[in-house]
Parts: sequence; structure tokens; C-alpha cells
Amino acid sequence: MESPANQEVGGAPQLPTILLVEDNEENIVTVADYLTFKQYRVVIARTGLQALDFAQIRPDLILMDIQMPEMDGLEAIRTLRTMPEVADAPIIALTALAMTGDRERCLAAGANEYLSKPVSLRELTRVIATHMQQL
Repeated sequence: MESPANQEVGGAPQLPTILLVEDNEENIVTVADYLTFKQYRVVIARTGLQALDFAQIRPDLILMDIQMPEMDGLEAIRTLRTMPEVADAPIIALTALAMTGDRERCLAAGANEYLSKPVSLRELTRVIATHMQQL
């Protein structure tokens, strides 16, 4: 079943939608601009709570920062996995504080993949493409 983000509107296919959950403005600009250039539609949430609100858009993939105000990324991932709109959407966890056990904690919370910051945009694109092919 196609995600609503990929369905055709007026005969033209829509761009795949990525929900970028990030609170650092520099990271938002860098990643969002790059993904837009790569032909993705990017929706930005600046907190885990906003990410829950944006689940209704049914993004094709979610990029989740782990260290955020209000609700951290791990809690947001756990909650998103209970929401029918995004329960099966690939989630890629991103964190600047790569410590022992972080990968395992992210995967246990429900993330499909884990990348540490600073993220290579080329690697991010490869990981996104891999998960998009599986949809």
C-alpha cells in the first residue's frame, strides 16, 4: 500500500515525505536543504512532542534526533511506534552524543537504524534510499 505522501495528485507523483525531528537550527538547515535537493519533501518538527503531532501527515520516513527538549527522541520513537499512522514508517535515530549502548537503546526503542552526528550526507542519503526501497 502506498503512503499518501507518494500518491499522485493531478497526475504527478508526489515527492516522498521525510519528517525531520531536530532542535539544532544548523542541522535543520543543512539536512533539510540537502534532502530537498535530493527530491524529498521535508517536514520539520523541533521537539519530540511536535513529531507526535506531525504523525498525521504519514511521513514515508522519520529522522529522529535523540537529544531534544520536552520529549527526548527515544520516548518519541516509542510513542510513534504505537501510532497507526507511523507504526511501520522507518525511523533513523541521529545523535551527537554517541556513547556505548546508544545504538542498542535506539534500536530497542523502535528505530530501524542509528547514525551518529556529524552525519555524512552521503551516508544519510544511502541509508534513506535503502529504507525507501523497502516501502
